[in-house]
Amino acid sequence: MDNRYKMHVINANIGKLILTLSGTEGKFIPREINIFPVNNLLNLPNVSAGKCAKKLSVYTDASGNQAVVPPGWTVSKLETENTIWGKNLGLVIYRIPAKYAKNIDWNNLEEIQSQFDQFVYVPINLLDAKCTQNGISFDEKFGRINYREDAFSGRDYHELPDAELVLQVESIKKYGGFYISRYNVSNRNGKPRSVKGAIPWVNIDFNTAKLKASKFRNNATTKSHLVFGSEYDSVLSWIEKVESKTLEEIRDDSTTWGNYGISRGKTSKNNPTSWENYGLHQKKNFRIAKTGSSGSYCVNNIYDLAGNINEWTQERYGKDYCVLRGGSFKDAGFFYPAAYRDYEFPTDSNSATGFRASILIK
Repeated sequence: MDNRYKMHVINANIGKLILTLSGTEGKFIPREINIFPVNNLLNLPNVSAGKCAKKLSVYTDASGNQAVVPPGWTVSKLETENTIWGKNLGLVIYRIPAKYAKNIDWNNLEEIQSQFDQFVYVPINLLDAKCTQNGISFDEKFGRINYREDAFSGRDYHELPDAELVLQVESIKKYGGFYISRYNVSNRNGKPRSVKGAIPWVNIDFNTAKLKASKFRNNATTKSHLVFGSEYDSVLSWIEKVESKTLEEIRDDSTTWGNYGISRGKTSKNNPTSWENYGLHQKKNFRIAKTGSSGSYCVNNIYDLAGNINEWTQERYGKDYCVLRGGSFKDAGFFYPAAYRDYEFPTDSNSATGFRASILIK
């Protein structure tokens, strides 16, 4: 082949970045920029796709991006589930014991996803600094965002200086990211699960959701907890950054990527309802969806961030209320988009309210 038409790739270290260039005929264009491995990951053992981490390990994807993997968790062997950065991509880890991991048939994905818990890595170190921890300065990569001009203060939306949140911040600074449950948490014999094909755990109050979220994992290396508002907004920031969804789809109208019961449109002339007065259409059989039920509800390998159920978070509103996110199957995606903050008394519970869990790497 003529050298003019060969594809060339150049990798160059530029400070703390690795710049990858590609092109033909001597013309090179940037293809991807990867964060150079942080010092805290350099001395960890490696784990490859499809393998179970026996110790706290580091996984490196095909682009050179890295994530820390807790022991007892297996990295997905699927390329769409083991790429850390990219549009509608995300690293998925499965809680598959090492003795089973080597015999897993990754072609039988439905069975794997319905049997083993799954969490998704959120690469905070690759995000822009536009979040807040103190409610004033929006100069953090991890934290809350006032997408809808939410007021952050002790009297309005705020997060308590919880010891676990402090530990999560320190963990992210050390390792570069955190894990969030891939699905709304479901209930199997009283145990919280993050698996496909289950009914989300609803009719649960805030305190019970917080307790159950803490039961996922608590050992020498990891500790699970109910999602913080800072974690929820950081996930949305990631989704926007890789252009999986637009700012408008996150902030203003999430109808297209969530299980919502109400949409814009005309109702039938033979079955008029009061919704016609608002130019809205209510689904005939709107109901809660099983976890992982639709690919259109999945973004960056995380399901149902928008719609399906309202999710308790550890964010607070004023002295008496706890914050919920995402809207539900009873709502409209343009009234309750993914970024919308709602609040209820912590003792409240209903058929449209559930939760999600995150993992802290100690």
